[in-house]
Amino acid sequence: LAKDDSSDLKRSNANVNGDTAMGKMLQFGEEGSKEYTKTFLLKPEHTAAHDHGDIHIHDLDFYATGTLTCCQTDPLKLFKGGFSTGHGFLREPQSIGSYAALCAIILQSNQNEQHGGQAIPNFDWAMAPGVNKSYRKAVKSNIEHYDAFTDKKLKVDDKKIDALTYEQRIKGVPDSIFDEAIADTKRQTYQAMEGLIHNLNTMHSRAGAQVPFTSLNFGTDTSPEGHLVNEQFLLAEEAGLGHGETPIFPISIFKVKEGVNYNPEDPNYDLFKLAMRVSAKRLFPNFTFLDAPFNLKYYKPGDYHSEVATMGCRTRVYESLFPESNGTSVSRGNDSFTSINLPRIGIEHGICLGQRKEADWDGFYKELNEKLDMVADQLYQRYKFQGSMRVRNFPFLMGQGNWMGSEKLGMDDTLESVIKHGT
Repeated sequence: LAKDDSSDLKRSNANVNGDTAMGKMLQFGEEGSKEYTKTFLLKPEHTAAHDHGDIHIHDLDFYATGTLTCCQTDPLKLFKGGFSTGHGFLREPQSIGSYAALCAIILQSNQNEQHGGQAIPNFDWAMAPGVNKSYRKAVKSNIEHYDAFTDKKLKVDDKKIDALTYEQRIKGVPDSIFDEAIADTKRQTYQAMEGLIHNLNTMHSRAGAQVPFTSLNFGTDTSPEGHLVNEQFLLAEEAGLGHGETPIFPISIFKVKEGVNYNPEDPNYDLFKLAMRVSAKRLFPNFTFLDAPFNLKYYKPGDYHSEVATMGCRTRVYESLFPESNGTSVSRGNDSFTSINLPRIGIEHGICLGQRKEADWDGFYKELNEKLDMVADQLYQRYKFQGSMRVRNFPFLMGQGNWMGSEKLGMDDTLESVIKHGT
């Protein structure tokens, strides 16, 4: 690690630059943590299977920390009344620029307490209130300027302004005030989305070794303010980074739904077309279809909690054994996962080694079932270990109520009652 520029260890995680000081520091810790876990925490048969390549225990370096993989965080839960990152308290945001900036901070903070990626399941719904707040500020500012330049004092009740949503107007107030407020809010929203994309490709997490692995799900908020967020985010993604590069993050997922954005008569159809244009140029967004039978059965019109959302690694956390989390992706994620080397089993019981003329299907399924049972045992052992962690071990993810049910726990409570909502 220290001297060999060609070391495979430096490239074990494509998101970590193993040549940098912090990248090396992280990887020194990773390799030591893996050996500790294999020696003291895993069953010997699980260690042997992993080392032999029969299975792969993902994120083995984080095993000893008890971290979960990923989370679909709802920013609206955190924005209301403000939140703490563990290093300081942040007030409730009051503009679209602040909404987008705090969205990046949420993703960065959660990344520091998990070993996988971070996602927002309702990005357009979560940013829309910020558009409304910026619009009201712009209207108030324009009225003040109008009064100053014309020596006319418009008598407008503040309560009427505070009740405005994007593009709404007040009878008796000159249209120019609202026209300029709409244009100004659109500019602010584009800058907010541009800033978010740049932040997510530059701000570091996990001791400065990598940028957060982030995903944003969007496309179904049909309100004027939600529509603006969707539109301006796509335009900012199409524009790219500072030199026009395609942004690696966030991985964006456009949620497609008949009656919302799929057909020409749907209110967000123009956004579906724009999303396809941007995807053709930038590879993102990806698309997920809410009308698929296994997604549609939980869908409730206008309720983002019922819309399936995915991670950039295509993780789909939606169904659940528990009623309170069944049919939602919000505030849930993957606990941990392990892969089985299926090609190896196929090779050993197939014909390519020249040991037999016909595949040994009975032997194939016998060994596969043995591996499935072993991995189930290994994952359950890890689940019990993760469940023994306490809220204070994850002061942002659990302490701020990001994960489903964690808002009901005290700082010294264990996690098994809430990580059951993961996969």
